Amino acid sequence: MVKFAALAASVLLGSASAFTPAQSNVQRNVALRAEKSQALPFMNRPPLLDGSMAGDVGFDPLGLSNIDDVGIDLYWLREAEVKHARVAMLATLGIIQVEVFGPAPGCEAATAKCQMDAFWQIWNSHPQYIAFALIMITIIETVSGIATTTGRETGERAPGDFGLDPLGFCKGEPAKAARLQAQEIANGRLAMFAASGLLLQGCSTHEGGIENLMTSLRDNAF
Repeated sequence: MVKFAALAASVLLGSASAFTPAQSNVQRNVALRAEKSQALPFMNRPPLLDGSMAGDVGFDPLGLSNIDDVGIDLYWLREAEVKHARVAMLATLGIIQVEVFGPAPGCEAATAKCQMDAFWQIWNSHPQYIAFALIMITIIETVSGIATTTGRETGERAPGDFGLDPLGFCKGEPAKAARLQAQEIANGRLAMFAASGLLLQGCSTHEGGIENLMTSLRDNAF
């Protein structure tokens, strides 16, 4: 009887194991899936893009994140992306705001709806404004360059972090701060496309962004 019970138990265990996937195969399949890029599932995930940075979905088809032999590394590239994202958001908002509400006080000479043409109107009437802007850009870039170099060497500063948070958005819950950082980079990437489009259409059509949109809708209306 004991032998029969042992035999029955071994048969049941063998049958159960037949329906249980091999643990090694599961782990291997999970590892393979983990190595694929979230943005480009048909490509492997870049080694340095591990998802720790806000907005990182493993999108690097050119392999720029692996560059480290020409004085440029992932830290430098991230700093540049965050900076250009913030500038593009300000530029897009400024271009649309001036087109809708008119030039700022002291810039009444800039009457053109196209901000590319308005720039040259300011250049011809108040070149000192442009010179002052270039001086301010030089100062900001100098401070930014020092912060970037120091942060890359010490590892104590995240790319794009200047400690500027007067409203305390990033204080408190880490999950909230991470969500806001992801929203910032996502909107900044979209703004870079928007600002590029506004610049290109302004140079080619000499119309404002909204004006050009209305023209396009009118000409292509069914």
